[in-house]
Amino acid sequence: MERIKLNLADEFSYTTALTIRITDLNYGGHVGNDTFLALIHEARQQFLAHHGYEELSFEGAGLIMADVAIEFKHELHYADRIRISVAATGFDKFGFDLHYLLELDKDGGLVSAAKAKTGMLCYDYASKKLMKLPEAAVLKLNNR
Repeated sequence: MERIKLNLADEFSYTTALTIRITDLNYGGHVGNDTFLALIHEARQQFLAHHGYEELSFEGAGLIMADVAIEFKHELHYADRIRISVAATGFDKFGFDLHYLLELDKDGGLVSAAKAKTGMLCYDYASKKLMKLPEAAVLKLNNR
């Protein structure tokens, strides 16, 4: 079986800390794949807000996710403290990639829990069409 192997950014410009809630657990008693996606969604919202943006207010454009890949490394359980680091890379005419490193804070050290990447495109929700990536956004997101 071929496995996904993500190569993440060398540097991350933003980091947030979250705690796993009881509602984040699945029937197996750990965080499920859908919740991993929700965790990176939360980190993306915080990353954008850190830069003064929202997904529907991005220098006159909206953002829409074109693709996602998650490489699972370690189970997460109730009350686990995690750190999610985010970096914007791969800027092109219509969008960019966001890389995420999810780490479990375990006994004072960090253990890799997952790597993820989302492809984000600039989108006009009213006309249902792609938009060009605003240069001002590239400059802000590249400003570490």
